[in-house]
Amino acid sequence: MRRLLHLLLFLALIPSLLALLPRIHAERPGPVVLVLDAEAVRPRAKAQGQGLLEALLAYRKEGVGGVAFPERLVKDWVAEGALLLRQGLELREMGLPARADWYYLKGEGWLLDLLQRAYELPTERLGEWLGFPVDVQAFPAFYPFAEIQQAKEAGFYVVVRPINHPLRRLEAGLPLVPGEADAVVFQGLEALGHPYRLEEAKALVPVPVALIEGTPQAGLQAFWEKGFLRLFSLRYEWQLTLSPEEAADKYTLAARERGHQLLYLRPYPYPQDTLRLLKRLREGLEASGIPLGSPRPRDFTPSPLRYAAWVGVLAGLGLLALGLPVYGPWVAFLLLLLALGYAGSQAGPLLAALVFPVLGFLGPRNGLWMWARSLGYALAGAVFLSALGSSPATVLGLTPFKGVSLTLLVPPLLVAYSFLDRDFKEALARLYLHPLRLGEVALGGLALGLLALALLRRGNDAPLVPELELKLRSVLQDLMVRPRFKEVFGHGLFPLALLLPWPRWAQNGLLFLASLGIASILNTFSHYHTPLSISFFRVVNGALLGVFLGLLGVILVRRLRAWWSG
Repeated sequence: MRRLLHLLLFLALIPSLLALLPRIHAERPGPVVLVLDAEAVRPRAKAQGQGLLEALLAYRKEGVGGVAFPERLVKDWVAEGALLLRQGLELREMGLPARADWYYLKGEGWLLDLLQRAYELPTERLGEWLGFPVDVQAFPAFYPFAEIQQAKEAGFYVVVRPINHPLRRLEAGLPLVPGEADAVVFQGLEALGHPYRLEEAKALVPVPVALIEGTPQAGLQAFWEKGFLRLFSLRYEWQLTLSPEEAADKYTLAARERGHQLLYLRPYPYPQDTLRLLKRLREGLEASGIPLGSPRPRDFTPSPLRYAAWVGVLAGLGLLALGLPVYGPWVAFLLLLLALGYAGSQAGPLLAALVFPVLGFLGPRNGLWMWARSLGYALAGAVFLSALGSSPATVLGLTPFKGVSLTLLVPPLLVAYSFLDRDFKEALARLYLHPLRLGEVALGGLALGLLALALLRRGNDAPLVPELELKLRSVLQDLMVRPRFKEVFGHGLFPLALLLPWPRWAQNGLLFLASLGIASILNTFSHYHTPLSISFFRVVNGALLGVFLGLLGVILVRRLRAWWSG
């Protein structure tokens, strides 16, 4: 039966690998465009007596190819002098028949004409004044259209940033997305038209929409058919705490390892720092082989061959059922129910992530062959997980992997469960009667602490990341595709556990901790928004670096034991 299941697993790998080709082709890096925020550039340009276009052209030779125009508010036009705002009581004192509790605007005729049709509000005209029953200073009020046209004629990639508002009209005659726009990046935490007018808003957006890293926007999925571009930006307050080189490296990493296409930039207060940022960023992109240009939405059609991966997943589940010493079939059946009940349509990827990190621990403990076997099973599981779970929505991050925490929790627990003897009643009785030693308690606490740490530290925003590790991460990122520390740690424990004469309970403890690193491999591939090639090299680098450090640890422990024994 085991031979048959292994044969099915191997046969399922071939079409599953072929099913990944459309995704791999779509994930080719670049082109990317460096986009400057127009409103962030404007104050410096004014201070130097320049127009916006003149300032942008100065940045073009540094690689900037795009400009973003956030939609203005009424108060921005007032501050600029294009509009004048007065309360109705003031106009009545001037002799005009204004309503005392209304608000009135006067200024640029074209802008007033647009504002009169822009909101679901009654209006009135008093000569040059346009009145509203509420204070509209915080209402969205279109764009500087002349500057947008100039930027487009100058060859810039134009991004516009409309604002959603419950009282604004969504009509074809209103230029919420100017014709010069190449992409749309919604402001705030809502897409235009959310929650009840998304269909009307879709009709007004003829260009791709940006998906902002780390900023979920309600209603964004309604614009799926427009195509999505991945955007990376640094919060400006955080950017100011970074040196220009550090900030540039984060943008480069986003383009190289997470496939971002729009790099949204804001200049530093000092132009010298902005030039340093752009210089380092351009050098980083060139070194990574990522071209500058006009990005397009990355789309692909999932291959029907992906369904063959289900054969591999079920074969792996069968191997788990046969390999566990106690109630293996029941455990496998419960895992299947867990995956189907919790993940639904994503049950296949979740099941692969729960099963395959365990299979390598079920065979003989034959030195580093056990490590190679565990790594091979994990990579096979990663192929099945990626084949079944890869779709445009998951690769963009719109539909995340369901059960990320389970991928780090369940496999190590199953590995610990596999250490039970077949006569588990007698084994549990011996365990109950075993006299506890302080060292064993300490090691058990360490194992549980490391498992909790692995769960708490998942993700880029994990709260428990030491400053030293952050610096080490930065160094490794410059040298290679940085491996995950959980994987380096796990692979490093295999030589220590298998090449040194530990008692059985100590070896089990080390292998339990090593299983955290193997489980992390499937967790790595569950981050669909990371390109497959990056995830693969991250795993390979972690395995090689971890085993190398583990072998050094074996030498060190042997020397230490020799010294201790005299």
